[in-house]
Amino acid sequence: MFSRTIASAISPVSSSSSSLSSLLPNTTTKPFFSGFRHRIHHKPLRMTTTTPNLTPRATTQQLENADQLIDSVETFIFDCDGVIWKGDKLIEGVPETLDMLRAKGKRLVFVTNNSTKSRKQYGKKFETLGLSVNEEEIFASSFAAAAYLQSIDFPKDKKVYVIGEEGILKELELAGFQYLGGPEDGKRQIELKPGFLMEHDHDVGAVVVGFDRYFNYYKIQYGTLCIRENPGCLFIATNRDAVTHLTDAQEWAGGGSMVGALVGSTQREPLVVGKPSTFMMDYLADKFGIQKSQICMVGDRLDTDILFGQNGGCKTLLVLSGVTSISMLESPENKIQPDFYTSKISDFLSPKAATV
Repeated sequence: MFSRTIASAISPVSSSSSSLSSLLPNTTTKPFFSGFRHRIHHKPLRMTTTTPNLTPRATTQQLENADQLIDSVETFIFDCDGVIWKGDKLIEGVPETLDMLRAKGKRLVFVTNNSTKSRKQYGKKFETLGLSVNEEEIFASSFAAAAYLQSIDFPKDKKVYVIGEEGILKELELAGFQYLGGPEDGKRQIELKPGFLMEHDHDVGAVVVGFDRYFNYYKIQYGTLCIRENPGCLFIATNRDAVTHLTDAQEWAGGGSMVGALVGSTQREPLVVGKPSTFMMDYLADKFGIQKSQICMVGDRLDTDILFGQNGGCKTLLVLSGVTSISMLESPENKIQPDFYTSKISDFLSPKAATV
């Protein structure tokens, strides 16, 4: 069954007939997370405003009765950038809102596509901002990459080449995987001279690409060689976000720009483990025993957060404190309509939410 799962997972994006199954041991390893076996979302998710299976809602409603929404669900999943904070600045009213929801007995989960930090590192960021959040409540795409490799029993004698930052490295290390690359390769340069041949490790069985402030041509070429020349090498993206909030002053090019470079050089589409892929939603539902109909996904992006919630069968709330504006939401070009929208999550504090 495992071989069939792998074959179906990589077949939509592989340009060769080779399979990773020949590299895998016959025995299984202890799961990284007890009892969870993810049914892979086989079709890779592209960074667009629609997907073939999406049935857009005709209209979306402004959140007018916050208490009614709060009472209708057990769990709130919050995006972080643009919802909880922007850069290193906390968005107004967040601490009071989270305290109120906890007092009502709601489970809070924080899911971010930003792979630069591990869950432990994100825990420290929450603490620095004055928020009391347990590490078990935090799910970053860096963790999702390691969890995905565990879910497919990726062989421990194979290596992972990382185009990304420390968060991915720390999560892979915790999961017991061998890795190379990361920020260290940001210092490497290629001397393009006649006859130069760049060597690469033929034991690399997966390339994981996330947001990388140390991105360079060396990493593009190394990742390309692994994906194109190592039989069955997986191409995994933590996310394909177009932009990200590195500061609260403006939007910055996101992880999708790094992924796009490898898509261009390999002519392969990655398997995405972050939002809007359902991998993390399935993991969360299994871990906490949550019915997805009892979850509300709260985010500031239509093509990641809201689509993530809709793909998972959850209620969705768009906040306008981050990337998406009211004009973008109401644009005829937009086909992704959340159940509700409001200005910021502190609107939860009023029975009648603030007018946008």
